[in-house]
Amino acid sequence: MKDDGQALLAQVPGPIIAVCRSLISGGYEAWLVGGAVRDLVLGRAAHDFDVATSAKPDEVTQVFGRRRVIPTGAAHGTVTVLVGEGEARASIEVTTFRGEGAYSDGRRPDSVEFVSDLVEDLRRRDFTINAIALHPIDGRLADPFEGRRDLEVRILRAVGDAVARFGEDGLRVMRAVRFAAQLDFALEPATEAAIPGALDILRKVSAERVRDELLKLLAASRPSAGLRLMATSGILGVVLPELVEGIGLHQNRYHSYDVWEHTVRAVDATPAVEGDDLAIVRLGALLHDVAKPRTAAPKEGSPTENSFFGHDLVGADMSELICRRLKLSTRDRERVVALVRHHMFWYTPEWTGATVRRFIGRVGLDVLPSLFALRAGDVRSRGKDEDPGVEIDELKKRIDDEVASARALKIADLAIGGTDVMRILDVKPGRIIGDVLKALLERVLEEPALNTVEALSALVPETARQCAEVKK
Repeated sequence: MKDDGQALLAQVPGPIIAVCRSLISGGYEAWLVGGAVRDLVLGRAAHDFDVATSAKPDEVTQVFGRRRVIPTGAAHGTVTVLVGEGEARASIEVTTFRGEGAYSDGRRPDSVEFVSDLVEDLRRRDFTINAIALHPIDGRLADPFEGRRDLEVRILRAVGDAVARFGEDGLRVMRAVRFAAQLDFALEPATEAAIPGALDILRKVSAERVRDELLKLLAASRPSAGLRLMATSGILGVVLPELVEGIGLHQNRYHSYDVWEHTVRAVDATPAVEGDDLAIVRLGALLHDVAKPRTAAPKEGSPTENSFFGHDLVGADMSELICRRLKLSTRDRERVVALVRHHMFWYTPEWTGATVRRFIGRVGLDVLPSLFALRAGDVRSRGKDEDPGVEIDELKKRIDDEVASARALKIADLAIGGTDVMRILDVKPGRIIGDVLKALLERVLEEPALNTVEALSALVPETARQCAEVKK
């Protein structure tokens, strides 16, 4: 942990310091506050610096001029100051010291009162580790609620009364478990004990805000720390009640842990994938066995064990609904659902080249790296000291060989397209065009040499007749 103020200031971007200097020169107080200060003290990379000042929004405007100030949230004391020109221009949020009234909706204060005292401003913040301020000139650290002590002992503690803090904003309980995962901190007992009483407030929070906290938690180095707190505190039952069903559900001889314990270990063990969002891949890991409780049945010949036939397909449907509830983007939702749907592949050396190509086409080249990362996490978390490479390394090599051979693996790779099919059949756009192209791809996956304009064009009429027969 670092306490040398000047050393901390050396890591603060110049435009931030410049804004603070201008405010101080104008006769106002200005401090750096929030999570960036916490991360500087911890020796972590710091981002998203916040400036808190005694200047009211109109006074900030007087200091910098109207052309340089955007009243982004002036009613609540926040404006955005524009510094620099062209590509070097920076946008810096400046917020007036403030106190807050009651939170009748559990999401935002009914009223905001501007104050002149930094301590009063820090008093409204969620956790002591986020209520530390850094002076931008002399490097003094203001720490009225002993946040640095809590950083030293790795404890997350609410500022003042935890029940009151959580009652103000229901999202704070999600932030608590997220910080526990990101920082590997324990929750102070009174802070942890206050969470169950705030769950009704959490239910009022928008899905988008909850989703963002969940994804930050999943991107942490050890998400299981936060996930376990979600389960024990009751948060899991509010945010992802489907996962509660797996707690204590016994599996079988292939697993050392129940469904929930296996799941949280799988999330931890799922590695980053170049070019993909780690949080989204880990969300796939979090949901990969979501349907096991609903598909569980005594295993034939071994009634003390469970089998989970079809849990991948049922889980994909459940994941679709969960992702929609969390308001994920279409791209992220489709990726999570694909990971859940395809995580149960079983490769053997007997797979033919056509089988490998169909697997590629079914999953999608862009999804495969993330699917293999999830499979690695899945295997490692069974608790049987298995090497995931035994299951997937040879398949990866065979996929690389198929891709290197430049064979057709998806409809876009075919030598002819929809326009060609319409011309050959003399028809207008319709579902039959897609059906024909899918059928042609199946032929090409089996016989790559067919992927020529001449060969596929000759196959179109008969393929169209076969597709029409199937629909009768």
